[in-house]
Amino acid sequence: MSELLSPRAIRLGETEKTRDDAIRRCGEVLVEVGAVEPGYVDTMLAREQSISTYVGEGVAIPHGTLAGKDLVKRDALAVLRFPEGVDWGGEQVTVCVAIAAQGDGHVDLLAALAEILLDEDQARELREATEPETVIRLLGTIQEDKEQ
Repeated sequence: MSELLSPRAIRLGETEKTRDDAIRRCGEVLVEVGAVEPGYVDTMLAREQSISTYVGEGVAIPHGTLAGKDLVKRDALAVLRFPEGVDWGGEQVTVCVAIAAQGDGHVDLLAALAEILLDEDQARELREATEPETVIRLLGTIQEDKEQ
C-alpha cells in the first residue's frame, strides 16, 4: 500500500469550500507526492465537467481524463477529508479519493473502493477518519486486490 498511498498523500483537515477548489487541492497533493505533472490537475477538472466523480456515501473520486494519462508518473491515491463538507453538485462530500493511473488500473481501484463504500461501517469510518493510519488500514485492501 505504501507505493499506492503514501501517508504524505493523506490530508484529513482540508477546508476548501467549492468542488473545483477541492479537486485542485486533490491534484496539488498528487503533484506534491510526485505522482503527476502539474497539468494533470486541469484534466481532473475537465473530467468533472464531463461527468461527476461523486460515488455516494459522501465520497468523490476525482481523477483525470484519458488526455491526462501522459502526465501520470506513477499510479497513486491521495485521500483528502473535508470535515465541513463540500457541495458536489448538490451532494455533500467529506472525503475525496483522488486517483492517478497510467493505464486502466483505476478501474480496479474504483471497484475496490466501491466495496468499502458498500459497507456502512467502513464508509463511515473513512468519512470520519482523523488519523492517516485509519485510512491506510481501510484502503489497504485496494493494494492487496491490485496485487492479486
